[in-house]
Amino acid sequence: MSGILNDLLMELGIHPVLIDVGASGRPPSIWDEIAQQSIYVGFDPDLRELHEVSEGKFFRSLIVNKAVISEKGGNQALFYLTRSPYCSSTLRPDMASLSNYLFYDLFVVEREATVPAATLDSIMESLSLPRIHWFKTDSQGIDLRLFSNLPDEVRSQVLAVDIEPGLIDAYIGEDLFVDAHRYLTQNGFWLSNLKLGGSIRMRKSTLQKVMSAYPNINSALIERTVRTSPGWCEARYLRTIEWLNQGGFAKGDYVLLWVFALLDNQYGFALDLAVEYEKVWGYDSISQLMKSEPVSRILQSEHKLRQIRTLFTMVKSIVPPPVRRWVRRHILL
Repeated sequence: MSGILNDLLMELGIHPVLIDVGASGRPPSIWDEIAQQSIYVGFDPDLRELHEVSEGKFFRSLIVNKAVISEKGGNQALFYLTRSPYCSSTLRPDMASLSNYLFYDLFVVEREATVPAATLDSIMESLSLPRIHWFKTDSQGIDLRLFSNLPDEVRSQVLAVDIEPGLIDAYIGEDLFVDAHRYLTQNGFWLSNLKLGGSIRMRKSTLQKVMSAYPNINSALIERTVRTSPGWCEARYLRTIEWLNQGGFAKGDYVLLWVFALLDNQYGFALDLAVEYEKVWGYDSISQLMKSEPVSRILQSEHKLRQIRTLFTMVKSIVPPPVRRWVRRHILL
């Protein structure tokens, strides 16, 4: 992987602040390319699936064992620890709604706990972090309120937002995608990436009855053959150029948004930013790089696609028709 983005950030003395609320698992791999120059802060009060950040991977890293809450007024929060640690939340699971899906059991609350809690801005202040550049949250139901309740001066300077809102009522009183999308697009962001996740819409009680009546049916077969229904999504938003041009953003902000666009493979938007950078800040070595690097990556992508096409031509005679159709639709376009 090219180190050109890390080198650029080092040259400009930029250390992106990457906030990861709900940091079960490892830090998002999309940040790997800029990790050496980035400040990573992960939050999760449920440590059952929390992995330590690799030593030396980030310029600076810290895991905070606290629940992040949206409103001031306390240093503790009630946390619902579910069967799957990835489903634990400060909101109670909506079991009536979830009972229609096969992944119902993951949300069963095994115990309730009072955990240390704080607002994100108070934690930032204690860590001496003046701003957030990329805000990623998987807070199980409160993504929107965590972001919208940030102080104006912090929220307005964020350049990228990753959220994982629900499409169904998995938690009582949760923030859904429709609400988050409306808010973000009305406040200077555009939707850069969207991935759907879901579960099979089938009650566990129905599955048990079907398995009793048909011995050749089992849960593994159902999981393999029945289409999942959308239940949540992973959405990424980037700042618009228009928002940057409203004022208050430095040259480094244009560069950093360009870096984020490259990380998300948004080469067209990266070129838009390169052109806008020259309009605002003039032609220089940075603007040259901002144009040449996306073009280079576009050409590399085309080269890889040609290799795939050549390989596919060689083997398509032995590839089943459904696989051929999938490759044409999703890879060769």
